[in-house]
Amino acid sequence: MAGKTMPFNVPAADRAELSRWLRRQNLTQKLGFRARLILLLAQRQSVSSVAAQLQTTRKTVHDWRARYLAEGVVGLDDKPRPGRPTVLSKKVVERILRKTVKEIPHQSTHWSVRLMAESAGVTTWQVRQVWAAADLRPHRLKTFKISRDPRFAEKVVDVVGLYINPPANALVLSVDEKTQIQALDRTQPQLQLGPGQIERRTHDYKRHGTADLYAAFNIATGKVITKVTDRHRAQEFLQFLRTIDQQTPKDLDLHLILDNSSTHKTKEVAAWLSKHSRFQLHFTPTSASWLNAVESWFSQLERRALERGVFTSVKALKAELVRFTAAHNKHS
Repeated sequence: MAGKTMPFNVPAADRAELSRWLRRQNLTQKLGFRARLILLLAQRQSVSSVAAQLQTTRKTVHDWRARYLAEGVVGLDDKPRPGRPTVLSKKVVERILRKTVKEIPHQSTHWSVRLMAESAGVTTWQVRQVWAAADLRPHRLKTFKISRDPRFAEKVVDVVGLYINPPANALVLSVDEKTQIQALDRTQPQLQLGPGQIERRTHDYKRHGTADLYAAFNIATGKVITKVTDRHRAQEFLQFLRTIDQQTPKDLDLHLILDNSSTHKTKEVAAWLSKHSRFQLHFTPTSASWLNAVESWFSQLERRALERGVFTSVKALKAELVRFTAAHNKHS
């Protein structure tokens, strides 16, 4: 049917971003058109209805709907023109990052995508690529811990370069450990969800112990290699490196993005790495865990499995960590 409403989900964060676009005084007509198109579809209006309201064709609505589903909000902006490189050089990426965190534009208190594109001599689409890879959001403001790492810019450029332009014949893995995950049990059974009744549980809980989880997030596929342990010392990290070695194709180099934990830099780890040359470690700046992509997967784990989980033992907790990982990988 021509007027059939197609399933279409736009996350709240994207709706807020598109609404911000429409409030901008300098927004171009074409970007305003695309933002309104997606917001109308988000209201579950049919393609025909949206096309009529925006005085466009159904094909145009379908095209921008498909672009958004494939690339998100970033995909609504103009892509580079034919013949212009989509992969930025390391120097250009470094210039964009340095300007973003070190300089203030003359026309504003903070950088916008368009101001940065004009200043750096690139497209808005390329600026969004770099900012997304580095998790930089200049329009947001909150408190933070300043990184004192003297090699901050160099390390950020290195990591962002791996995200944007990964090496050929190699895997890029974002690696970290989630420590001291508690096996929490409630003192009383939960009251189940029902009509007019939200799910409830007691405030009091019992602690049954903890477990640690090592994870390596594949930047290209989204799949995760994990290992559940009882502790998080250098020897457990070494065991995890061996697990990664066993579960990845032997003909590929491995670029691991890590934080600066002392367990990653011991003599034992260095000795093992010297015998496994396909492993190359890239460290994020200090106080910059936000740069490590695996943190987003840990957030999913927390929200979907741990936050409301009830675990009567550490064994039950470990089983859930294994189950969640398997389910995630099945759908990645």
